[in-house]
Amino acid sequence: MAIQTPLQTAPQDKVWTYDDYAALPDDGNRYEVIEGELVMAPAPRVDHQRCSFNLGLIIGPHVKSHGLGEVLAAPCDVVLDERNVLQPDLIFISRDRLKIVTEKNLQGAPDLAVEILSPSSLRRDRIQKRRIYARHGVLHLWLLDAQAQTLEEFVLDGSTYRLASACEGDEIFHPAIFPGLDIPLKEVWGQPLQEGAS
Repeated sequence: MAIQTPLQTAPQDKVWTYDDYAALPDDGNRYEVIEGELVMAPAPRVDHQRCSFNLGLIIGPHVKSHGLGEVLAAPCDVVLDERNVLQPDLIFISRDRLKIVTEKNLQGAPDLAVEILSPSSLRRDRIQKRRIYARHGVLHLWLLDAQAQTLEEFVLDGSTYRLASACEGDEIFHPAIFPGLDIPLKEVWGQPLQEGAS
């Protein structure tokens, strides 16, 4: 007998809240609440996970060694309001704003949200989630495409995002939020070890 997910059993017109989301049984799936809709994300591709891990290895030690705040990786709930609970791939919270970090989740906007695009989530990440992040005051947003090897850096300018920089391939990324940090993108994309390589 097939096990049904909450998406399959919920009424079509149900508006999901954080309390509904928090009450979900752990069925091994990854969910977000976007504008009151429960959305299930498929398991990320390998290049997505490689990119997330490598980027975390670069910015995590920089943040820690300079006492800048905290870096967290998905899955970690960012509760922006009752109808928007997102899970960015990587999150940075500055030292002055660490009060939003609770034992269960983040209660408010991080300073930086990083979304690594997947074919199945492209529209959602580029349009819906970007609009939600801007509305709730996430100051910096990075959109990475591991397949195309591109990185777009957005900075909040009033109520919308301004494209601050765009890099690709083997270029060096100089993030506005981390002055002095140089990120060689070839280290972010990484390459799998070849069989038999030493």
